[in-house]
Amino acid sequence: MSDDRSHLPAILWVLLSTFIWALIFAAAKFADGRIGVFQITFLRYLGAFVVLLVFLSRQGGPRANISQQPGVHFARALCGCGAAVAITWASANMPLVDATAIGMAFGVLTMLLGAIFLKEVVSAAHWRAVVVALTGVALIMVSKGAFQSKFSFLPALVAFVSALLFAIEGLLIALLGRAEKAYTVMLYVTFFGFCLMILPAIFEWQSLPWQAFVLCILLGPAGLVAQYCTIRGYRSAPLSVVAPVDYSWLVFSALIGIVFFNEWPSAMTLLGCSAILMGGVLLVRLRRAPQG
Repeated sequence: MSDDRSHLPAILWVLLSTFIWALIFAAAKFADGRIGVFQITFLRYLGAFVVLLVFLSRQGGPRANISQQPGVHFARALCGCGAAVAITWASANMPLVDATAIGMAFGVLTMLLGAIFLKEVVSAAHWRAVVVALTGVALIMVSKGAFQSKFSFLPALVAFVSALLFAIEGLLIALLGRAEKAYTVMLYVTFFGFCLMILPAIFEWQSLPWQAFVLCILLGPAGLVAQYCTIRGYRSAPLSVVAPVDYSWLVFSALIGIVFFNEWPSAMTLLGCSAILMGGVLLVRLRRAPQG
């Protein structure tokens, strides 16, 4: 394919991934606090791991998906789990909206990591699109009261660490997605994530109705679909293009809030969502820059 093609396919893959993750991350809200976050995450990994093993049994088995860089896969899983734990702890020790606002810095950090380690060119057009999207994020956060309350330094630092870990995970996804099969990437991160979540889940484990148990297990296959979409998107375009698209999570979360929880956004929130969408449109209009 020519170098001047649109980034639209990659952006659509990431948009679909973000929508699915928005639903998955809302699972605890759907459960209304009756299921712990570690237990939900563990069951999600369990469901994903079982589905992968069944599927890969028809594709030559796990042996056909042995990676030459398992350490990178473990690092990716460790960053993902660590980021989730960090933002959960920070949210419990400071206003949730403040922690979220700091954690959303991962998009810009991912873009910067791509420029540093992958030698991707971040053009002025990229920066304009990112600024527009970040302006939308700021509008939404301010409308919810972000940064208007006083909080200690440690939770804010932990929230920033979560953003950095998410950014590193995004970089590792890009590296792995370009070097290995999507199923291999999903198999390793699911296995390592499952192992990392066992102990935390045991400590907060509580019995569940079978319906809730099954729904939590089904989050696993949904997460696999989301991972596949992420890998396809991150493989097909530079991080400077696909990373900022993750901010669409705010838009999807607003829609989920309206449809399922009757949480209608304010005018400021709608303005912020519009800015985020505008930033995405600007990214779609970008063309692939020649690689030096």
